[in-house]
Amino acid sequence: MAGEPSTLEPADGRAPRILIVDDDEVVRDAIGMVLSEEGYDCHSSKGAEDALEAVKELDPHLVISDMKMPGKDGLWLLDRLRRERPDTAVVMLTAFGDTEAAVECLRRGATDYLLKPPKATDLLRSLERALSRRRDERARERYRTSLQRTVREKATDLRHALVEVESAYHSTLYALVTALDAREHETGDHSQRVGRYTLALADRMGIPVERRNDIFRGALLHDIGKIGVPDAILLKPGPLDETEWAEMRRHPQTGFNILKSIGFLKVPAEIVLSHQERWDGSGYPRALRGDKIHVGARIFAVADALDAMTSNRPYRTSMGFATAMAEIARFSGTQFDPAVVETFLAIGQAGLETIARLETRPL
Repeated sequence: MAGEPSTLEPADGRAPRILIVDDDEVVRDAIGMVLSEEGYDCHSSKGAEDALEAVKELDPHLVISDMKMPGKDGLWLLDRLRRERPDTAVVMLTAFGDTEAAVECLRRGATDYLLKPPKATDLLRSLERALSRRRDERARERYRTSLQRTVREKATDLRHALVEVESAYHSTLYALVTALDAREHETGDHSQRVGRYTLALADRMGIPVERRNDIFRGALLHDIGKIGVPDAILLKPGPLDETEWAEMRRHPQTGFNILKSIGFLKVPAEIVLSHQERWDGSGYPRALRGDKIHVGARIFAVADALDAMTSNRPYRTSMGFATAMAEIARFSGTQFDPAVVETFLAIGQAGLETIARLETRPL
């Protein structure tokens, strides 16, 4: 109906802008007259290159272009519009019988093609289809953009939530190991010190940061299995008898059983299970030997021995870092992994004393 393209009008309420491109002025005027009577905002260009410049200023909703023109042809214009103005619908005008050219237009992204000279009814229907398709595509693009923005926002929220959850995990771990140390009457944050030594050694051995985090957690939680050891055994001031030692030696397995079902603690659980193994196979609970022992447990063994020897205990005073380092070197290849001992000694006494004084920070 004349003057009623309302269902195709853009969101700002104005009539759709149409650019008519043809080197024949008569054709441009004829198409422009038909479309103007239907309420479209019509503009024209006499060639492809002029049209491309006009598009930059006009930003048309649709371009009607002749296929063959002097200079750059309609296919050149179509390619440029698809690349530079993908939102602009394009309807091509082709000569009678040029089916191959029409198919090529559609393949390159034209919305439709019409034979010249186009009938008014065919022209209007083609424009309605093209503008409707353009409107639908823009709506889909707005939806995709909105969806992508929502996904980004949700991903950001999820990352923040994960950070908060991880922070809560670490706070819980630190509270737990502090309680364990207090139960054994340990002083000076034994588990956290051992964790720092272990982390420093793992770092210097070139272990990737994501694995270092697991090793640190394993070191921090190494004695969690002592929850299951009775106070009468755990806090006994004198030496343990054979039955008591058998009970005490269960704590690595107990700790493993506590942690193994917690997703982010599966690797630390393995370190807890192996932390009493020895390089020569004389440790427990599985008598593992050499590289069969988790590398985190091998690193921990050196860190734990250092802290045990350099901490004051009720039954003895610290032997000092120099003596402790010499003792660890003496047991390289039997109790301890030689590669870990080599890295440990390379840190030096001053470096180890500095690590001992550091504040432990959650990873």
